[in-house]
Amino acid sequence: MKFTVLAQDGEARSGVMNLTNGDVKTPVFMPVGTYGAVKGITTNVLSEVKAQIILGNTFHLWLRPGVDIVDKFKGLHRFMGWNRPILTDSGGFQVWSLGKLRKITEKGVFFKSPLNGDSLFLSPEESMKIQKILNSDISMVFDECTDWPISKSQAYDSMQLSLRWAERSKVSFGEKNSLFGIVQGSMFEDLRRESLNGLMNLKFDGYAIGGLSVGESKDDMLRILKSLVPIMPQNKPRYLMGVGTPEDLVEGVLNGVDMFDCVLPTRNARNGWLYTKYGNLKIRNARFSSDKAPIDNSCGCPVCGSNLFYSRAYIHHLQKINEMLGSVLTTTHNLWFYLDLMRQMREAIEKKNFSSWRQDFYYKRSVGV
Repeated sequence: MKFTVLAQDGEARSGVMNLTNGDVKTPVFMPVGTYGAVKGITTNVLSEVKAQIILGNTFHLWLRPGVDIVDKFKGLHRFMGWNRPILTDSGGFQVWSLGKLRKITEKGVFFKSPLNGDSLFLSPEESMKIQKILNSDISMVFDECTDWPISKSQAYDSMQLSLRWAERSKVSFGEKNSLFGIVQGSMFEDLRRESLNGLMNLKFDGYAIGGLSVGESKDDMLRILKSLVPIMPQNKPRYLMGVGTPEDLVEGVLNGVDMFDCVLPTRNARNGWLYTKYGNLKIRNARFSSDKAPIDNSCGCPVCGSNLFYSRAYIHHLQKINEMLGSVLTTTHNLWFYLDLMRQMREAIEKKNFSSWRQDFYYKRSVGV
């Protein structure tokens, strides 16, 4: 892959990643398609809301449908009918989430399948093998994610294990497509720096910040970003994993992050929590039961932006009766909001007015719906 920074305003920057299946403008948000599908949304709709790259998950695709099936299609792109870039997570976070079902060793992780209780083993080598079969444009090293709070000695041991696994991932992966390293070290700034230095010595195509959004405060998350991002390589993409709210994305971009993913826009959409320029809207509330307005008058998405838009009242009705169309419409809207937010930030950076754009963003979000 090739990554080029095209414009910078303070630490915020816009650029482009040239990947096997297309170019991706940054900063970018990646909708999460854990099992090879963004819930409730076809790949045609993903294109319509201007998604550039989506995320799949190695762990879950390994379990279902299984790599033998995906291999028959020569990778995840053809299997799911998506011809633009895909990033796959390595499965480290999902293994962490299994808790007592797992046992971590130097070789890898032994665990019980959450589906049927079978004994399974996932290692850096196995994760790389799976990701090469998935044929994603960007793969992630296999790492260990830690809980918070955690002692510094525990965080150090985990970080060192992740570094050793990163080296094994790099050796096993070879030269196929692109591979990103993942910085660990919990909330300890010196451990984060040590992790980054170790990964930089291994020379990855990009660098991700993992181990955040695991229960820490927003202040801790921003503290880590402010201390870590400025010393990350300028000529490589920087990826903040699993984060977050629209405000998190804005602060991440402010601090020099290029890539984001999170389930929030899609999960919240299914629960009737919608994002608008003027704040968040809980569409299931009774006050929307006869509201003739679109979700957001200023929104250009397929749900809000046409002359024959879907009203808040109609979407309220669909959500209340648990009609699947309600989730399709709300997911479409939320993804558009997130992806258009990234477009606005790219434009503001290019025009060198990101600071004033950010101020206006926060003012409008505070107005309320």
